[in-house]
Amino acid sequence: MNIDVVVLAAGQGSRMKSDLPKVLHPIAGKPMLAHVLDTARSVKADAFHVVIGHGSEKVKSQFQDTNNIQWAMQLEQKGTGHAVMMALENLAASGVTLILYGDVPLIQANTLQALIELVSAKQMALLTVNMDDPSGYGRIVRDSKNLVTSIVEQKDASTAELTIQEVNTGIMAVPTEHLHTWLPQLSSDNAQGEYYLTDVIAMAVASGLTVETLQPEFAEETYGVNNRAQQAELERWYQARLVNEIMTQGVTVLDPARLDIRGNVSVGRDVVIDANVILEGKVELGDGVHIEANCIIKNSSIAAGTVVKAFSHIDQALISEACDIGPYARLRPGSQLENGAKVGNFCEVKKSVIGAGSKVNHLSYIGDATVGENVNIGAGTITCNYDGVNKFITQIGDGAFIGSNSSLVAPVVVGTGATVAAGSTITKAVEANKLAVARGKQVNLKWTRPTKA
Repeated sequence: MNIDVVVLAAGQGSRMKSDLPKVLHPIAGKPMLAHVLDTARSVKADAFHVVIGHGSEKVKSQFQDTNNIQWAMQLEQKGTGHAVMMALENLAASGVTLILYGDVPLIQANTLQALIELVSAKQMALLTVNMDDPSGYGRIVRDSKNLVTSIVEQKDASTAELTIQEVNTGIMAVPTEHLHTWLPQLSSDNAQGEYYLTDVIAMAVASGLTVETLQPEFAEETYGVNNRAQQAELERWYQARLVNEIMTQGVTVLDPARLDIRGNVSVGRDVVIDANVILEGKVELGDGVHIEANCIIKNSSIAAGTVVKAFSHIDQALISEACDIGPYARLRPGSQLENGAKVGNFCEVKKSVIGAGSKVNHLSYIGDATVGENVNIGAGTITCNYDGVNKFITQIGDGAFIGSNSSLVAPVVVGTGATVAAGSTITKAVEANKLAVARGKQVNLKWTRPTKA
């Protein structure tokens, strides 16, 4: 059976008060439209049709590397039925068409699969929810046998119809061959002057089809985003689900309301995460990892037993077992810490390897460097890796000792077991086991300290 997915994403989203198209606003760090498409792929659709209008070029540019999307333009906003018409010519002649919305980002894969399975040549499927306050939603009208007969929009509803609490989510699965017949018959003769997609329900009934309904496990799956407050509401609901998922895998989250997951996180056992932590992109946390408060970790792997102390930032780094990081440490892309390495407070590491057991304890910058095992790098040390045009490499051998406030001007090699005296500026190689002293000679002069006039 052929499956076409149509995603309506042409709306301006004026209530967002933004130059960014509404469907590109993020939930958990990912555009809402990307959430919808990623979930829809789980039903193994044959084609994806995205109807765009406002900010179309911005939308397309965000998905230019995504295969199997056919774009359809809705130049005038004439309703949901009109929007689906824009994709109609690209739909298959038969099969199932699943209709979704780019601003309803959190629909779940199992819900979509169940909806599709309800469709046959004689039956279409509609996703509905019951609401205590259904204001603004189209009402599901049923006959005396409890069969769906139509959907009536709020502005067109009678007093009796307004009391109905079962409402239309807009998400439906329709036999495609009937959609080819019904959509050209839609009329804009209604209070809004628009072509309502919901009118196909009455057409289905008139054609002898049954309209089967399904309700999702969570009503929040069907919530749309029309303003910033609704976006924040869905963000918190989604974050609660993500956090609960990692807690079931053995993570202690000290305050579930203050952990944000914005990507794919894999976790070991007995991980502890304190408050105000952000995990972004692909993050791997090994057994017993402890992340203290106010840390940001992006696209990084942290192996078992490592402690990341408060206010540390880690981005595209590979961290081995039992490392000690922070507080206030920054590991930039390309940083690699071997077993037992330590990067302390107010240190920055970029595109460098810090060997097993080595320590960069305080106030240092290590960039484009290879640091061997059991090296001690004193406070205030910097690798001078950039001449304003090119980057150069610093190599520090096993067991070396770099005194505080030293500058290593790359390209330079400090040999195994070598010592660099504090305050030195090293511009040439230091042989193994040698002491390098490169600082001006101290002169003590007799003088009288000035006094304030």
